[in-house]
Amino acid sequence: MSDITIRHNAERERFEILDAGNVIGKAAYKAYDGGGSPQRIFYHTVVNEEYGGQGLAGRLATVALDETVAAGTGIVPVCPFIKKFLAKHPEYAGSVAAVKPAHLEFLDTALAARTRA
Repeated sequence: MSDITIRHNAERERFEILDAGNVIGKAAYKAYDGGGSPQRIFYHTVVNEEYGGQGLAGRLATVALDETVAAGTGIVPVCPFIKKFLAKHPEYAGSVAAVKPAHLEFLDTALAARTRA
């Protein structure tokens, strides 16, 4: 690992982990406001295979969730990695919203629209 950094790419609705400026992983989300407080539905986290086993996905999740909480935004864990991470880190419990059918419907519609564009 040379120069690992993590950034929030709000335009693409994802947190990115980079090695020397090259994106090597992401924690993708969709912004959601179903009439209540704003939330981020985290639906996919991945780190390139050649960087596996170095704890980078955990570092990425920590930054993504810390920034989400700091923004006063709720966490909706659809992504299996984020769900597992949250189970091991109870300090985020107060910011986690239960996944509801409305979240999944919104996510399905948003992702389908993205693939058609």
